[in-house]
Amino acid sequence: MAKAKFERSKPHVNVGTIGHVDHGKTTTTAAISKVLAEKGLAEKVDFENIDQAPEERERGITINTAHIEYETEKRHYAHVDCPGHADYVKNMITGAAQMDGAILVVSAADGPMPQTREHILLARQVGVPYIVVYLNKVDMVDDEELLELVEMEVRELLTEYGFPGDDVPVIKGSSLGALNGEAQWVDRIMELMDAVDDYIPTPERPVDQAFLMPIEDVFTITGRGTVVTGRVERGVINVGEEVEIVGIKPTTKLL
Repeated sequence: MAKAKFERSKPHVNVGTIGHVDHGKTTTTAAISKVLAEKGLAEKVDFENIDQAPEERERGITINTAHIEYETEKRHYAHVDCPGHADYVKNMITGAAQMDGAILVVSAADGPMPQTREHILLARQVGVPYIVVYLNKVDMVDDEELLELVEMEVRELLTEYGFPGDDVPVIKGSSLGALNGEAQWVDRIMELMDAVDDYIPTPERPVDQAFLMPIEDVFTITGRGTVVTGRVERGVINVGEEVEIVGIKPTTKLL
């Protein structure tokens, strides 16, 4: 059975969280969901429901990309939470390829780490056009000069890979603090989303052409069956319309 049609009147943008393992990408995703839900702009999605696979919960890391939806006052977002662990780079690439812009999560306590660099490089290679930086866990760092040093390192890294490091917005916050309802960190999540609203432009979409959606991933959901994900490159699809699946097997028509 198809998912119910999602009614939306705001411009749509695809974003996601990238960065090193354990720097707080999934916590940040959950914090965005919670803070916006409290303003009536999203359905709250708990951390445990973003890391859905049993092996993710057991190991405490994100393995597969996870998808949630939310809104700000200006736009509707589909958000992909990408895995940071080095063993799951393929899954990260699949998620990043769908993005109109990315939120790079960097732990202020650690600074840029190997997968920080790798994810910036991969974002550049798959064509992610814009990055907003979120320095997480700043409540664990007492030294203001250290925070400034970490920010400078991240900006230099972005510049090294062809992003405008001097111009990229950098928001300092604590996703765990925001999840716990601490006002100053809730405000930083709203500041982050304001930066995403303002810095990542709404993409021009060729809606007047024939529908085309490259398939990025295929997986099975119990009780639902085979599910495919991807980003619509052009055109419009409505509930109940017929589509053609084109690939290595003979073309199939489905409703």
